[in-house]
Parts: sequence; C-alpha cells; structure tokens
Amino acid sequence: MTAMTETEKQEYLADLHVGVLSLNDNSNGPLTAPIWYDYEPGGELWFITGPNSLKGKLLEVGVRLSLVAQSEEPPYKYVSVEGPVVSISESTEDDLLAMAVRYLGETGGQQYTENSNGSGGVLVRVKPERWLAVDYGKG
Repeated sequence: MTAMTETEKQEYLADLHVGVLSLNDNSNGPLTAPIWYDYEPGGELWFITGPNSLKGKLLEVGVRLSLVAQSEEPPYKYVSVEGPVVSISESTEDDLLAMAVRYLGETGGQQYTENSNGSGGVLVRVKPERWLAVDYGKG
C-alpha cells in the first residue's frame, strides 16, 4: 500500500521542497509555477509572491489553489494540497528572510534578502483542505 497517514502527509509537506503551485486562469489554462513555500503541521501553508506577477494578479481571498511537493529521487513520493486563500497581506523583510533562510541556509538567505531591496511582495496564506499523497517506498 502506498498511502500516507495524515501525520506523514503533513510532515512531508513541512519538509524542504520546491512546491508547484497551480491557479485557475480563466482566460487560459491553469497557471502552474514552482514556488518556495512554508508549512507547519496542522497550520496554514504560506508563500510570498509579487503582487504584480501573474500569480499575484490571480490571487484573492477565497480563491482555491493547489500545491504539490514531490521527491525527485526513488522511491518517489508526493503530497498535493488544495484549499482556499485565507489571507493576503504585505510581506515584511522578516517574512522574506525566514523563507530565504529556509531554502538557502543562513548565509545565502541573508544575502538573498539584502539583495532584494525590501520585500515588495505579498504574503499569501492557504488553508489545506484536500490532501492527496503517495509514497512508493511503501509499495
């Protein structure tokens, strides 16, 4: 059986992965793009994006989106979540630093944040409601 428990799903999503975000774009097919994100088990998923990016323009509170995180090495596994955007607020330099350190480490995160000239982004929070997951290592 390749199913993951609720705890396994949440822990996997909380691990470090580049997520693939999908948003409905009524004038075209869905917008799908890689994105840095953060999540703590039982909480909300969050990410930062530019308000004038295509993602930023498609986002508003209540919009549903999907995000998948996957392993690219065997045994393959993935967790996909779907849920509504619950808040959009201006991101702070501390938000950007926390995300950059998560993905680039302390030194790289500091450099990334210093070179960003302020965040200028929006912090988007999503409530994961529907979960799909597979762990082929269990098969």
